[in-house]
Order: sequence, then structure tokens, then C-alpha cells
Amino acid sequence: MQTNLASILHQAELISPVQLQQVVDRVQAESQSVPAALIGLGVMTSLDLARQLENIFSVALVDTHQYDYAGCCKSLNLRDLILRHRMLPLSVTDSALHIGLCDPTLLDALDEFRFATGKHVEPALLEYKQLEAAIRRVYGSELKGAEQQTPQRGISDSELTELVELSDGELVDEATDLSSDTAPVTRYINQTLLDALRKHASDIHFEPYEKHYRIRFRCDGILHQYATPPANLSRRLSTRLKVMSRLNIAERRIPQDGRIKLKLSDSVSVDLRVSTLPTMWGEKIVLRILDGSSSKLDIDHLGYNEVQKKAYLDALGQPQGMILMTGPTGSGKTVSLYSGLKILNTEARNISTAEDPIEINLPGINQVQINPTSGLGFAEALRAFLRQDPDVVMVGEIRDLETGGIAVKAAQTGHLVLSTLHTNSAAETITRLTNMGIEDFNLASSLSLIIAQRLARRLCHHCKEPDDLDPLLRAKLEIPADIELFKASSTGCDDCNKGYLGRVGIYEVMPFSRPLSQALMQGASTLELEDIARQNGMLTLKQAGIEKLCQGTTSLAELQRVLHFA
Repeated sequence: MQTNLASILHQAELISPVQLQQVVDRVQAESQSVPAALIGLGVMTSLDLARQLENIFSVALVDTHQYDYAGCCKSLNLRDLILRHRMLPLSVTDSALHIGLCDPTLLDALDEFRFATGKHVEPALLEYKQLEAAIRRVYGSELKGAEQQTPQRGISDSELTELVELSDGELVDEATDLSSDTAPVTRYINQTLLDALRKHASDIHFEPYEKHYRIRFRCDGILHQYATPPANLSRRLSTRLKVMSRLNIAERRIPQDGRIKLKLSDSVSVDLRVSTLPTMWGEKIVLRILDGSSSKLDIDHLGYNEVQKKAYLDALGQPQGMILMTGPTGSGKTVSLYSGLKILNTEARNISTAEDPIEINLPGINQVQINPTSGLGFAEALRAFLRQDPDVVMVGEIRDLETGGIAVKAAQTGHLVLSTLHTNSAAETITRLTNMGIEDFNLASSLSLIIAQRLARRLCHHCKEPDDLDPLLRAKLEIPADIELFKASSTGCDDCNKGYLGRVGIYEVMPFSRPLSQALMQGASTLELEDIARQNGMLTLKQAGIEKLCQGTTSLAELQRVLHFA
């Protein structure tokens, strides 16, 4: 936290050395601003502080009642900046932004407002209590959640730095960036990345258009607008991101892929996968945040019911066979696979994985990054694994007959194989594999388990509301009348802000039983295979989703979005 203001007041002999130390201690211990610490400790009153700062900095002291600050704040859509820096836009013209503050030393924050709006910033002093009251009037209940929000992934405020660790380990201190013109761009991107981590975003979209620029975060599977910097900054933003990811900044005609490693503290770093795409108005850049922690891999927290969990654990306990996870991109397949690998990861097993990219680091597992341009594809990695005395093999995705054929052969010869495909249901996975050219009898003798899955947003248990479902729809979905259903709050609460908090898995778990194997070898269709699995107790995705609905875990609206039924 910055304490420049306290030092200036001490130099002006307005506070004593003892008071200076008290203020610094309060700022560092409680992450307070200097004005808040001064007033909270009783060193100065809110009005006295404002008047002293007016004299020191020659910045006019104004009254919020003179301005339509609420309308100004909402028109600018700078909520995150306002709450983070405790500064209040008072009025705006075509060329200038008049902004109220109580700490004139925060020049970097003023630069961020200038950068975000593309306007000249004119600061004015506000009394601290008046500023806080105005922010509460504009943002109401949002304020508490924003004030209490702390960085996630084990990062504390004191650990947040502006150091970016590039792919080759070189460190660049953003405070010493090349020029005053590029420094705001650097700070803006760094702050955007940190905000994305705080909000648990999985992806960050930087999107140029003809007359505006948009940055969006994907949180819990849904894209939300984060900021709209001026369109003329498009080139500078894309250049900075490409420098960070070691891409060719002169190449704008073809897509490029890269990586960024953010070093947030001595013990915490985050990897980001970078993809650029030339569009009509510039380069669109998407950053995928790769959460490399293994803390979320507890199978009990993923959403499997007891029957489904037992089926998965039973398949993991087999010495050989093939376990397949299926679903669209972003449906949680990687986490499901790694929850299984975490269980299998013992000293008695040799486990190798081929991935593109490596998203989660698990010590004790031999993880290989696929690099097709250098001749190391999934098939090549799988062949190499089989010469390494493996017990368990994980292939990131079965994309072709060559990879699928080797995986099936490995599963038939004493190895446990785990992999993924992109299909809509468990039964459709079999059709996809046969369409690749894998024979029915080979699948029948190698498959152990297929899990189709989706991720649905989890209702916030603090603010979810009863849902009075239409009786006809309730009957259609076969939901008993005495089961209470819930929906998301339209306003959210301090914990969630949007009615949902986190996500839960919805699973269709198909153990490959003898009846299924026999039906497959007799040429059964996808529907026939699904019927047999249901007779053996399998819940379809729709049925598993309704189970979560009846438990109050998610809402019907969310199931309709994810599963497209009703």
C-alpha cells in the first residue's frame, strides 16, 4: 500500500513521527488508505485533512452535492476502477474527466482513469467521509463485496506485484517500462490480469471493433464485460500482450499462439495460454488462464452422486481398460481426469500423460507437452509411453484413428488408459470411435467407463429464491410436487453479486457392462446402447441435471442453458 501522503504530511510537520509510524502500520496491517488510517486513528478529522491537502497541493476542495456524480459514474462504467482506487468521477465532457479524490499522490491511479477513458483527467479534492458516502450511494450493496474481495489462489494484497515472468524465466519490472507512454498500458494490462484472477475467470477476451474496444472475462462459463478502453489503444494493447507472450509483434496477418507466466509472489505463479486472431479491426487476443493447482481435484467436490462416484472409482481400480471423458470444451473434462490421476498417483504406479497444454501440475506423474510442429503428437507420445513400462497412460484427446488405435491396444495389453473426446453423450462416444475406424470388437474388449459431462452454475446458497414452477412443466420433468425448487436471485448478494457462485458437474456415467459389450458387437445403435445403459441404472445428463435441480444446487434456467431441454 502507498504511504506517500503520510510522509508528505510528516514533512509538513502536520503529523509527528510517532503518528507517521502509526499510520504506516495501520495501512500495512489493514490494507487501508492513508486518509482512512489518519481519520480512524484520530490523527485528523475528515475536514481538517481535506483543508490541509488543499493548501499543500493547490487542488480545489469541492462538494459532491454540486455534481451529478451518480449519472457520471454509471455512464462511464468504471465500477472496478472507482472501487479499487476510491476515486469518484464528478463530471465528464468530450475531452476531460473531472474526478474527486482524497489522496492527490496517487498519480498512477489517475493515469488508469486517463487510459480507460482516453480523456484528460482534472483532479479535485473531496472530504474523505463525503467521498465514501457518495460511493456508497452509487454502488450500494456492491461496495461491501468489493471492499471485502481479496485476491484468490493464495495471493494476498501484499504479494501482488507488477512483475511479469516471461516464458524463458526473464523478469521485467513494469515500473521501469520503456516510456511514460507505454507504462499506463503495462499497468492497465497487469491490473486486468490480476482482476481476472480475483474474479476466478477462466478466459480473458481482448476484442477490437471499429469504434470501440472491449475486454470480457469468462466467469463460471459466462462472458461478462469488464472494460471498454478507447479503440485507438487497440494496437498498443495487442503489442503489449504479444511482447509478454514472446510472439512476433510485426506479424498481424496470421494467428499466433504463445504463453505468459505471471509471477505474483515468490511462491505463486499462474500460466496463461495466448491465442491471437486477425480480425477486420485488429487482432483479437484470448488468454486462457491455466489453474495449475491440484487443490480442486477432490472427487467428492466435483458433483458425482454416490453411484456415479463408485462407478468411477471401480474403473480406476481396474488394472487395465479405457476410461473416456466426453463433453464440449470447458465442460470440466480435464479436472475429472486429473481427479482420477490424483487417486492413482502412488509410488507403485508409473503414470505418463500427453497433454496440449499441460494445465495442472501433479508431482509424481511424467507429463509431456505435445508439440506437433516438432513431430511430437499424441500418437508419437503414446508409442513412446508404451516403451517406458507404464501402468497408467493419459492422452489429452483422441483425435484420429492412429491415436485411438494405439490407445485401444494399450488398454487391451495390461495398461489403464484415460482420455477425452468431444461428443454430446456417453453413447455417442462409441459411435464417434467406430466412425474413426476402430472396430466394434476392439472397443467392446477395451472400454471400461465413459463419462459425459457438463458444468452448470451453482446457486448461491445465501440468496437463492424459491421457484414456483408451472405444474405442467413440473409433471413433464417428473419432479414431485413436494420438492422445493430454487432459482437465482435477480439482484445477487454480497457473496455472489449475480445469484450464482461457482459451478457443479452434471454427469452421465456409463460403466461398460457385459450387455453393452454384447450389444456393441451386434451392431447396436447409439439409442439402443443408451437404453441398455439406462436399464442398468445410468442417469442421462438430463436426469442428472434434474437431480441437481431437486437438490437445490442449480436452477432450471441454468439447466436449460447448459443442456438445452424443457
